[in-house]
Amino acid sequence: MLRSDNLAFAARRCFRNSKIQTFSSPSCTSTAADPTAGERSNDDTQSSKPLADDLFRSPPRSGGYTQGDATYLSLARFYSNPPNIPALRGLLDQMRSDPRPFPERLFPPILRAFGRAGLPLEALRLFDEMLPSFQCIPSTFSLNSTLSSLLSSPNSSSLAFPFFRRALRLHHSLNPNLLTFNLILKSLCSPPSPSLSLALHLFRSIPLRGLHPDAYTYSTLIAALARSGRLDDAFALFDEMQLDGVAPNSVTFNSLLHTILRTGDFRRAANLTRYMLLKGCPPTLATYNTLVHGLCRHGRLEEALALIDRMVLRNGLVPNEVTYGALVDGFVKLGCVVDAQRVFDVMRERGVRANEFMYSALITGLFRCDCVEEALRLWAVMVSEGVKPNEVLYTVLVDGLSRHGKVAEAEDVIAKMTAEGCNPNVRTFSALMWGYFRAGNSHQALATWTKLARLGCEPNKVSYSILINGLCEEGKVKEGMMVWKNMISRGCTPDLMAYTAMIRGLCISGRVDGGMRLFYDMMASGDAEPDAVAYNALFDGLIKADRLIQAIDLLGSMVERDCDPDEVTCNIFLKGLRWDEEKGRNLMEGMIVRMVKRGRINGAANIVLVMCKKYMSPKSTIWEKVVGMVCNMKEVRGEIDKTLGEISFENDL
Repeated sequence: MLRSDNLAFAARRCFRNSKIQTFSSPSCTSTAADPTAGERSNDDTQSSKPLADDLFRSPPRSGGYTQGDATYLSLARFYSNPPNIPALRGLLDQMRSDPRPFPERLFPPILRAFGRAGLPLEALRLFDEMLPSFQCIPSTFSLNSTLSSLLSSPNSSSLAFPFFRRALRLHHSLNPNLLTFNLILKSLCSPPSPSLSLALHLFRSIPLRGLHPDAYTYSTLIAALARSGRLDDAFALFDEMQLDGVAPNSVTFNSLLHTILRTGDFRRAANLTRYMLLKGCPPTLATYNTLVHGLCRHGRLEEALALIDRMVLRNGLVPNEVTYGALVDGFVKLGCVVDAQRVFDVMRERGVRANEFMYSALITGLFRCDCVEEALRLWAVMVSEGVKPNEVLYTVLVDGLSRHGKVAEAEDVIAKMTAEGCNPNVRTFSALMWGYFRAGNSHQALATWTKLARLGCEPNKVSYSILINGLCEEGKVKEGMMVWKNMISRGCTPDLMAYTAMIRGLCISGRVDGGMRLFYDMMASGDAEPDAVAYNALFDGLIKADRLIQAIDLLGSMVERDCDPDEVTCNIFLKGLRWDEEKGRNLMEGMIVRMVKRGRINGAANIVLVMCKKYMSPKSTIWEKVVGMVCNMKEVRGEIDKTLGEISFENDL
């Protein structure tokens, strides 16, 4: 009897020397089989399959063995890696025409191939067809293969749990193993809509089936809890994992570190990193990337750079595109575009290929720094290096051009984007709409909004905010209020920009009370926390309406809510006080004293600077308070830096 690897070779050799049977077009003439047919892509339009009739005709039997089974298995494996979907479909058609039971081992390779080819629903249909069409009772092996195919696509992962329940109901012989539960947990914990309560319930049922959760099981749940903000629950499960005798791995630690660093709790992150080392789990490149990204996210770039040096010198790990991407993004967010470009150049010199995220961050930074030509040059370099722009990159380009008044060029980019099969999204159209409003062309901005709706893009809070702000800036407050009501009726929660635009529009149109009601509605609902811009819109409206006392009361509330007045705030009140130097000095000194008492030295110092610009020198007692607090803050910062140095990531890693 031939060995299985020889069977594959024999089958391929046999159909190379045979005639091809055409399944979809009986009128086609026979041709010589293509020996590379198994390596064709899924886009192969040929319907012919290299399957000869004599391979399957009257297979001799020996006991329970059918000789054709080995041939089918060889072809199934051959066409599944890499997936040749037309050939697999033809193979299944041939099997359907052979009315006899088939062994189960034929199906898992095909089920997994459908998943790799992005056809998870075909895998699901094949599983359902195994018993009625192929007289094969599926086992856990086929069940897990089908689940893996469903999880290969984000659009079908939500079908995994319903399929699992239906499969158990229809096939009572199925006995799920730990891999089955791990796959189901992965589907339930996957974003964007994880079902954590159901996942936890399923997790608690695993021991009832005589199974023991492993590190993957715990890590999947811990990561999902951490992502959803349930950090305490994640750590409780982390402790339970160790009590259960399951050693955490780097994936477990990385998911916890990622969430901790997002909150800015570096002390807790350092302690967890130290504990990770004590547990004999050395940091991986993914661990370092998580730490670097967390530090860059909070502007601690010097520590991130020191950590990268430690990563290379102590652990011998080489930074990759994720490491460099975090640095580039961090420098851009701090406005240090020159430093971001240096990191980008060093990365390229070391042979690391820039990805879409890196180009997106750097091009965004260049546009924000008014380096339009440099941004366009970098775009050309990106395209020349074979990086295909996606929705995010095109939107970055449209936004940058629109912000600099180049709306015609932005329209051309959208046209090119569509021609290349990359559909503009709501962010793309919102950026263009913002550009038209900035250029004073509200007609084209509204036409862009209409086009957005016509193409099926669902408006979000950003697009609504841009439309409301643009209308109110042009004095079309009534139209802006109509858009506001439409936004609320569609269940879209307004953001701070929308609230501020509407409040400013109401105040400018003389409806200050309406602006005040909307302001207090915003605070009561918790939809957004007012900033200095929102307060300034109300201050300006109240003072223009000769309601100075009410404006001063609101100013006190602003300070109490830890929102620092800015230079615009001071100018609004000075103008309201008819530039009376004595009254203005008293008002601003009062703000300084209140902020000093609340420990907000930066806000107090900014008002001192405003007073100096207006040649309104504060009293000596005010200077003493501010200078004394600055000196104390330096001492506090020195102690903080010393403490952080003792527990820094550099020392831990």
